[in-house]
Amino acid sequence: MPVSVTQFNALPVDNNPAWPMTPAALGQKLEENQVKSILYSHRPVFTVPEGADIKKAIPGGHCRNLFVKDKKGNMALITALNETEIDLKLLAERIGFGRLSFGSAERLENTLGVKPGSVTPFAILNNREKNVINILDEAMFNHEMICVHPLVNSMTVSLSPQDLQRFLTDCGYTPRIMAF
Repeated sequence: MPVSVTQFNALPVDNNPAWPMTPAALGQKLEENQVKSILYSHRPVFTVPEGADIKKAIPGGHCRNLFVKDKKGNMALITALNETEIDLKLLAERIGFGRLSFGSAERLENTLGVKPGSVTPFAILNNREKNVINILDEAMFNHEMICVHPLVNSMTVSLSPQDLQRFLTDCGYTPRIMAF
């Protein structure tokens, strides 16, 4: 399946506002918050290497997302450019966590409402308990546009990093900006 531009308002509307948020509901929330974005449809992508051809077709800084935790149950959602190297040991020290490991698929779904491969900074909106630290890579702000999944891995949304930061803050999930 090639990459194609689509619109959030063309997605099926979910009339059940229950958790977790859907891509259509996300699109409506982005529109309500006056966030300019471009939505692309493509085949599902589960890893950064799998999406190399899609990255070439969609302009902008492409991002990956890590859902991590420590043994005490502290959790963080990290959004960084694909090429950013993240030292989890150093990151744990900087954010005051113990040794970090990746959260399980079950914890990911129960906490952020997304499946592995669909992790996105927008998943923080599903964190009802607000017990996940939201971290954005400072290097993303060197790009005019960044690309992330809109809660599913069969689409990519392109928006400015400043709009992402403002949107998350306006929704009550102020991200920490960090250099890695």
